[in-house]
Amino acid sequence: MSFAHMTLPTQHVEATAQFIEDTLRYKRKAVPTNSPVELVWFDIGGGQELHVFYVEDFACGPHEAEFGRHVALFHPLADFPALRKRVQDAGGELIEPLRATPFQRLFFREPVNGYLFEVIDPARHTQILSELQQ
Repeated sequence: MSFAHMTLPTQHVEATAQFIEDTLRYKRKAVPTNSPVELVWFDIGGGQELHVFYVEDFACGPHEAEFGRHVALFHPLADFPALRKRVQDAGGELIEPLRATPFQRLFFREPVNGYLFEVIDPARHTQILSELQQ
């Protein structure tokens, strides 16, 4: 089985979607016309999607953290420096990891809702696959 999609509820669909589009550079997808709420879908690669949708009175909880709930995504290592700049330019906050790892990653908090994102060097995925084959 593979991951199909994940959801990010928000009171501010367009602002949240714009931050994701501006920083992670995901492309928007067509959305169902029969949705009862405002929503934006993103293609995040490999047949996987990220759905941003309206929820009245939504607020992130206090557990958006490295050791709490966060969104972890593989992202090209060569783009990490530019991604850092895009995050800061879009009002996001870079967060230092609490734990050292043998692979590169970065954390940032998006400014609209407070979601925490972990961006991981895709070489980590290759390492995981290699470990599984042993």
